[in-house]
Amino acid sequence: MNTDEREPKEFLPPLDFSSVVFPFYTQALVKLGVMEDPMGTGSGENLAFARRLIDILDLLRDRSKGNLEPDEEKFLEACLVQLKNAYLEKSAAPRS
Repeated sequence: MNTDEREPKEFLPPLDFSSVVFPFYTQALVKLGVMEDPMGTGSGENLAFARRLIDILDLLRDRSKGNLEPDEEKFLEACLVQLKNAYLEKSAAPRS
């Protein structure tokens, strides 16, 4: 029995366009304070970092324009709309 057979296999999601978008999207949600950090680091809300992640996804959208499948475009656009709306809500809220 080789060592590969004894070690538990980690789940690897399918490699597709959402695999590129999703990590930026979820990290932005964490930095916006919309969801808890799944890693439990408790790094907390950071609007400047959230804005940077949103900008990265905007850049990805701009640079991939015309090269995405319709479903990929819709997914990226839906992520951006949700993140931008959450960012606007958070940045407009009075700080205590």
